[in-house]
Amino acid sequence: MAKQQTDRTTLDLFANDKRPGRPKTNPLPREAQLKINKRNQLKRDRERGLKRVELKVEAHLLERLNQLAECRNISRAELIQSILKQQLDELAAEASSSR
Repeated sequence: MAKQQTDRTTLDLFANDKRPGRPKTNPLPREAQLKINKRNQLKRDRERGLKRVELKVEAHLLERLNQLAECRNISRAELIQSILKQQLDELAAEASSSR
């Protein structure tokens, strides 16, 4: 009888297998755990109304962002989001004043 990696009901089939080293705290292999964790994180983000944005920046710019975020005790994502909001507000103000 084959066992699925995500199947939690047939763990007793392998309960008598002796394995050396530290006992597992999670019956799933690390790869499956990562998939489940990522799926759960994306679900939480969707529920919070967040969308994923990916961009590439120069290494020195990333380092400056990291330093500034650390100084403000916020995450880099929160810092980037605040910078974007501030810049968009300024651009909207300029656009409305030029009309």
